[in-house]
Amino acid sequence: MNEADINAMVQGHQVHRDVYVSDAVYRAEMKHLFANTWVFVGHDSQTPKKGDYITTQIGDQPVIQVRHSDDSIHVLYNRCPHKGTKIAIDRSGNTGKFFRCPYHAWSFKTNGCLLAIPLKKGYDGTGLDKTESAKGMKPVGAVKVYRGFVFARLAEDGIGFAEFFGDSLSSLDNLVDRSPEGRVEISGPPLRYMHKCNWKMLVENQTDTCHPMVAHESSAGTAINIYKEMGEPEPRPAAMQIIAPFMSPYEFFEGMGIRTWPNGHGHTGVNMSIHSDYDAIPDYFEAMCNTYGEDRAKEILDENRHNTIYFPNIMVKAPLQQIRNFIPLGPDKTLVESYVYRLVGAPEQLVAMSAMYNRMINAPTSIVGHDDLEMYERAQEGLHSDGLEWVNIQRLYQNDEDYSKEAVENGTTERQMRNQFDAWVRFMTSSMGNEPARAAAE
Repeated sequence: MNEADINAMVQGHQVHRDVYVSDAVYRAEMKHLFANTWVFVGHDSQTPKKGDYITTQIGDQPVIQVRHSDDSIHVLYNRCPHKGTKIAIDRSGNTGKFFRCPYHAWSFKTNGCLLAIPLKKGYDGTGLDKTESAKGMKPVGAVKVYRGFVFARLAEDGIGFAEFFGDSLSSLDNLVDRSPEGRVEISGPPLRYMHKCNWKMLVENQTDTCHPMVAHESSAGTAINIYKEMGEPEPRPAAMQIIAPFMSPYEFFEGMGIRTWPNGHGHTGVNMSIHSDYDAIPDYFEAMCNTYGEDRAKEILDENRHNTIYFPNIMVKAPLQQIRNFIPLGPDKTLVESYVYRLVGAPEQLVAMSAMYNRMINAPTSIVGHDDLEMYERAQEGLHSDGLEWVNIQRLYQNDEDYSKEAVENGTTERQMRNQFDAWVRFMTSSMGNEPARAAAE
């Protein structure tokens, strides 16, 4: 697959069905897209002590996030440089002062450097010291820890972290600033939910505001009807505060607004969102005022962005301190991880609210999530139909759209989807030998 093949699949207002169903496209995404972009790995609170590690993957590459002896965070390929054996298979743990391969006992410092080889004299005079294997476990191309969140770029050369994310980092800033101490930490392991669909369907759905009142009528609509039959008792249960806004009318979502940033990032909820009308948590605003002052505290908490997409594959929901990570496992298989974070210094009721939202909306046992999953699976099946080859993303399309600039538009536009595919083409082709090298990472 070459640059011409990639360019031919995206035509502004439409994309070819192969971007969702083709195994060749999927393999190209793993080789190019996920190598050339900055991808979420984890949070530093998941590895708080020296030797702590978590295992995950970037695209299809297994990696380890580990806390080194100097307290720095490293991201290493989860592969022994000897025979290729995976070093760690547990999702998390503590390796102590070094990693040890379970096959031949080669050992490595927690920054990946080779520490020891049994019977090392057997390599005397063989030239091992001049090979890649002698360097130890290979680190990824670049790592950046931003306000506790760990991102990595597999490629050694490429776009820098600040250039890639730009002003979109304001959504992560808002998430962390909601803590009276300016820090967040992981609140338990994520919920994991397998989806039989292409990963991009999930990413697109996060800023698709024309589906909630349709796809979720059977869940959110039913819940609202039952609540009305009960006489709408007060105070409103937290569950109703969470689920009822999904049935807001088109006019509400139009007024929310959508903001897009360069490189495929964007968010719904510019003016307000489905999270804007939650009941206040006792003592929370006072704690924020003590840290930031009343004006700044109000500014932080009044920013109720709905879903922020960080291209290629995570969604940040700052008002509920959540991240959803969409991990591709094949052209038609995606693992979704839904993380909840604790706002350090804030009332624990905030964590309880976020965990409830996660269970109701994002869990394998959720009420709302199954509506979306059925639509994804129907789409994955339907795209194999020979009736049409193209997928339409034309709502509020303009021929002169410039994705290199920030824009704020009607909340039902599909511009963010088009923005993502603009970035998809560029980063899919940036390592195919047709573009000059990008700036080195910070």
